[in-house]
Amino acid sequence: MHWTANPIYVIDFEGNTRSGVVEYGVVSLLGGEVVDARTRICRSLGDIPERERRVHGIASEDTIDTRLFADEWELFSNLRKRGPFCAHYARVEHSLIKSVWPYPPFCQDFINRNRKLAEWGPWIDTCVLYAALFPDLPSYRLRDLVSRFHLTPDMQQLSGDYCPEGRGKYHCALFDALSSACLLINLSRFPGFENITVSWLLKNSAAGIDQRDDMIQEDMF
Repeated sequence: MHWTANPIYVIDFEGNTRSGVVEYGVVSLLGGEVVDARTRICRSLGDIPERERRVHGIASEDTIDTRLFADEWELFSNLRKRGPFCAHYARVEHSLIKSVWPYPPFCQDFINRNRKLAEWGPWIDTCVLYAALFPDLPSYRLRDLVSRFHLTPDMQQLSGDYCPEGRGKYHCALFDALSSACLLINLSRFPGFENITVSWLLKNSAAGIDQRDDMIQEDMF
């Protein structure tokens, strides 16, 4: 199936297993474009250390009157039923979501559509994909890839449309999710990549950044 024909949900979390997910951002992709986005601050499980607050800009007191991330089970389990998840360096998001809900309900395996599985993954990983396809870049950080591939104007437009006031910058969950979404959309603009499939994206992401030289050698189509 062509990658644009199936919903893909690009996710970013701020937080860790100690403080919990203190902000999430979810971008819905369909037809090769952003069709929806949502985000909110979530109550922390404990005190947010100052060094973390300096990164994402969220203090413990900012979360007191908000609901726990665990209250979003219905949202994330329903999204997983509809399409695969995507993130930039997805290992982090995968670990965080599993720390709250070890397994989702049985849902479609988007690599082998003849079966179902109770897993949050496999994930599409924009960091792994760019590292494999452009192995000589000096950095694979979100901001560096967005800049190198001239996606800043796209991000400015999207952040203006979707990000809450004061959260339109890197290390804010929705802004980072939108950045990863732009990187995924950008892949299909390269010659020879116009017809990539969801299965191809998932298989090549699952290979892992440490094993990118041994990635699956197969026809993209």
